[in-house]
Amino acid sequence: MSRSPSLPERPRLDLDPDMPPGERLEALREHYVEVVKVHRKLNEQLDGARERQHELTDEVDRLERENDTLKSSSLYVATAEELLEDGVVVKQHGNNQEVLTEVSPTVRDDLEAGDRVAINDSFSVQQILDPETDARAQAMQVDASPEVTYDDIGGLEAQTREVREAVEQPLINADQFREVGVDPPSGVLLHGPPGTGKTMLAKAVANETDATFIKMAGSELVQKFIGEGARLVRDLFELASEREPAVIFIDEIDAIAAKRTESKTSGDAEVQRTMMQLLSEMDGFDDRGEIRIIAATNRFDMLDRAILRPGRFDRLIEVPKPDWDGRKRILEIHTAEMSLAEETDLGELAGKTDRFTGAELASLATEAGMFAIRDERTTVEPRDFVDALKKVEEEDDAAGTPIAFA
Repeated sequence: MSRSPSLPERPRLDLDPDMPPGERLEALREHYVEVVKVHRKLNEQLDGARERQHELTDEVDRLERENDTLKSSSLYVATAEELLEDGVVVKQHGNNQEVLTEVSPTVRDDLEAGDRVAINDSFSVQQILDPETDARAQAMQVDASPEVTYDDIGGLEAQTREVREAVEQPLINADQFREVGVDPPSGVLLHGPPGTGKTMLAKAVANETDATFIKMAGSELVQKFIGEGARLVRDLFELASEREPAVIFIDEIDAIAAKRTESKTSGDAEVQRTMMQLLSEMDGFDDRGEIRIIAATNRFDMLDRAILRPGRFDRLIEVPKPDWDGRKRILEIHTAEMSLAEETDLGELAGKTDRFTGAELASLATEAGMFAIRDERTTVEPRDFVDALKKVEEEDDAAGTPIAFA
């Protein structure tokens, strides 16, 4: 415990009655200076004492709050099953015990059947909780738009037009669809070899539209415990419903929508339960509202027929490897900010890169720049592209070609 600072000694004034007036005045002046010094020191000590008092008061408040928290009993999470005249039926989470309990009038006015509530040891409803949403579903919402536009995608003009018609137009110009009398496509499935631009198309949609964009990978929906994957799918669509207009993008959908087999393993059964929940959310009894679905896969041949029927994915858009015009356009996009030598002919390079995907062409441009940097040059020359082409082809030969696209 800290001790209080000692008080300064009180100044004393002893005047001789026989002192001349001048000496008396000088003694009074000196005494006054001493009194002022003591006064200043006392004020400093008083300010320090007040500051210490505030610190101790805050510490006491904190300790009292901690003490109240330790003495108070924990609350339990339950669901209000039914509202009755004389109370409410609640089901406690965990043991599924149903109890008829009382609820205060202030809480009852806002309470509805199905609400999550907090109850105490006597099962009395203390407060209404927010709806439960999986934190993983919240994390899948994209807050910052990707820096990808439709102009950054080369060789996919037809596919871009179909995606915009199916996803953007119903959100931007819904009145036109109502006047024509047709329902907009409910979903778009992009399929094709790896590296052809399927994910870039989805990123461009996220950038161009003002709708909430929710992205996920199919593998993220495959969970260890029974019912977890289906619950995550349900929470994702509930999140989209709360944030609509919304676009849900499912990458690598073949992870949960592969053809069903007779396998009896628990893992396969859980994947199939997750797919059933996804099918139910895509075309269930409830109107989905302004929610559009985009999915992408490299293995179209693996998908279950149930997910491909109209009403779930109305547009199956193939994203193939680019042709000569597409390859030239992709090379122009990826070399737009590079310092190219005047003799560089991107058209000739496009002719030498037959069967290259957009991702491989982007890698080719990067490797050409790296060869120029290796030679300590600031301009990329045709020979750099020749060397880069050899390197990319050697890497492709070493990696092999996927069986589905051989």
